[in-house]
Amino acid sequence: MRLFVASRARLAEDWLAAAVRRGVAQVVVLGAGLDTFALRNPYPDLAVFEVDHPATQAWKRQRIAEAGLAEPAGAAFVPVDFERQSLAGELAAAGLKTNEPSFFIWLGVVPYLTREAIFATLGYIASLPGSEVVFDYSEPAGNRGAAGRATLAFYAARVAAVGEPWISFFVPDELARSLADLGFDDIEDLDNSDIAARFARSPSTKSNSGGHILRARRSV
Repeated sequence: MRLFVASRARLAEDWLAAAVRRGVAQVVVLGAGLDTFALRNPYPDLAVFEVDHPATQAWKRQRIAEAGLAEPAGAAFVPVDFERQSLAGELAAAGLKTNEPSFFIWLGVVPYLTREAIFATLGYIASLPGSEVVFDYSEPAGNRGAAGRATLAFYAARVAAVGEPWISFFVPDELARSLADLGFDDIEDLDNSDIAARFARSPSTKSNSGGHILRARRSV
């Protein structure tokens, strides 16, 4: 799990670097939590928008202050209560240029949301031509090997015990078709074997562990 979390962050920032080289000048971190990219942003012209629940974001900003760090000048903190506020409206109010492409980082969030909430957000991103999103997701138990099913049962029990159960799982081919229907025409989906190969590590097992990291872009 630690390797997967590290890999998804590295891949997201590698893909962001490629987007910046293409001229993308806006990145949105959805469900930012304690993500530190805004504090490490190496791109002077890249605007960073951090979106999170108001209470979580306030706690993060407090932690930044307690650590003796300054909030980055190029970052906008966008508190959004999805039950009462519109993501599109709040991002526009914070200065996101909706006529220009954006890069969305959405890690460690999708499994906890309903399908309706997931596709509402993906539909918004797809409505912004040239925009791109990276997110992680899990396959259902029936698609996994024995090790993957055991891993799912172990971690699902842990997150459910703290009141944050995993809700949504996806079959890769079905998800790809749904993304294409939304307008994404450039999709890259990596499973555990792909991720291991990307970082020159031999996978410990050939069974399907169920975790995926996906990049989707609407190029036109």
